[in-house]
Amino acid sequence: MARPRKFDEQQVLDIARDLFWSGGFAATRMEDVAAATGLGKGSLYGAFGGKQELFRRLFDDYCAAVVDATGRQLRGDDKDAYARLSAHVHLVAAATAADTAHRGCLLAKGAAELAEHDETVAKRAHATIEALRTLLEDDIAACQRNGDIAANVDPGKLAALVLAVLRGIEALGKAGAKPETLKDIAQTALAVLPRSVN
Repeated sequence: MARPRKFDEQQVLDIARDLFWSGGFAATRMEDVAAATGLGKGSLYGAFGGKQELFRRLFDDYCAAVVDATGRQLRGDDKDAYARLSAHVHLVAAATAADTAHRGCLLAKGAAELAEHDETVAKRAHATIEALRTLLEDDIAACQRNGDIAANVDPGKLAALVLAVLRGIEALGKAGAKPETLKDIAQTALAVLPRSVN
């Protein structure tokens, strides 16, 4: 009979996530995870599988959390849709500016390093991007119904544009762009959205 685990699984995943996030997949060894968590390698392999399986698990958890957080920020009544969109865009810029370690986004980092060779990571990254685009599209459509954004423009295309801007903000932040630059990009992105003429 297997012995029950005597460690906090989520805590181990959080520690491993931060190691992979800071150092990247290739540079992070299971020995590093074992040392940081205080677990033996046997316990790690027994609980999570190998390095690839561990990364896929925490990458999946991270992507799910990003989509969940974005959904909470963007879902709601039509009358508040533009305020939610504006707050979300500015929040991404502010969070990126606050990332003084320039770790960037684990979604982008993991996809850039592994998607070419790991179909599971590639599919999860693609699904996450599509989920984020859909959330933006739904909010922009709500803006259109409320008369805040012109109704004659495809909300899906606007959502893709906003998503590209947000991903670009994160990339520029990782490269060391100044906080005021990121804020200006966020403000400009919102300013160029086609507003309704009342």
